[in-house]
Amino acid sequence: MPDPILLISLFGGLLLMALAGDLLVRGALGLGRAMGVSPLVAGVFIVGFGTSAPEMFISANAALNGNPGLAIGNIVGSNIANILMVAAIPALIFTYRTGGAGQGRALGMLLLATGIWIGMTAILPLEPLMGLCFLLVLIGYTGFSIFAARHDEIAGRGSHHADAVTLNPPVWRAIFYVPLGIAGLVYASGMIITGGEGVARHFRVPEEWIGLTILALGTSLPETGAGLAAAFRRRGDVVIGNILGSNVFNLLGAGGIVALLGPFEVAPMFQRYDHWVMGAAALVFAALILLRVKMGRLLGLALLLVYAAYIYGLVTGTNIMALVQMVRG
Repeated sequence: MPDPILLISLFGGLLLMALAGDLLVRGALGLGRAMGVSPLVAGVFIVGFGTSAPEMFISANAALNGNPGLAIGNIVGSNIANILMVAAIPALIFTYRTGGAGQGRALGMLLLATGIWIGMTAILPLEPLMGLCFLLVLIGYTGFSIFAARHDEIAGRGSHHADAVTLNPPVWRAIFYVPLGIAGLVYASGMIITGGEGVARHFRVPEEWIGLTILALGTSLPETGAGLAAAFRRRGDVVIGNILGSNVFNLLGAGGIVALLGPFEVAPMFQRYDHWVMGAAALVFAALILLRVKMGRLLGLALLLVYAAYIYGLVTGTNIMALVQMVRG
């Protein structure tokens, strides 16, 4: 039986995560309104970056401590969980539509970042030059997107809604909410990961598996908390922006930081299974956004079932190559 303190840390972190996620979403919407940008942009850059902070901290610490499998598994697993779990859970609460103004630009960056990550790690280790390139691309994308979003707002093509003012807190309160929400999410993630990792190590599983499951789920909980908070406020644009921004920051931000601390070899298991799933999830998410699909309970449940199938395949070793061999055999 795992130490009860680990279980207390795990469930206490879940409660704190929900409260901190609500603060972050409310603050992000308030700051977005004050800066003259849409809720989507606030979701991508304020909520997305804030909820990616745990991945950055944890991946960097894992790499510094000589555990690159944990770091890489955390990044890849979080991106899979963000699409198949974080997009699904709010849909169980209320129906929201994808494909709002500005989502295509962020989606393009997500697909580009996913392709770069999968392609480059297939032939090269994570090394400092690669990390520098990742971070420069991220900085350039951030600057361009904020400029383009401000231009859209001035031209009247933004996605502000009439109810945004009534939902957002005053600016002075929003400035307080955002760092408090981020700090709460980071601290809560630490509690959850301490408890979850301790339970996992109790059962003696590999570090890559811990990164792809326990750490990935733990560090995706800020996105889940923020997504649920946005769902209760019926802000589907923030839900989508949170996922798009978080996944881009995970690959180029957290991945860039880890690569700067390299070189680190990427374990073959990622190319055999997890990178395929991450790429497929990104393409599914792209289809949902481009087709402007309504995310409802049925679709949310379907995504959760796909995520459960991925975890089952990870645990049982039913990877892509094994499936191909079964078909040929």
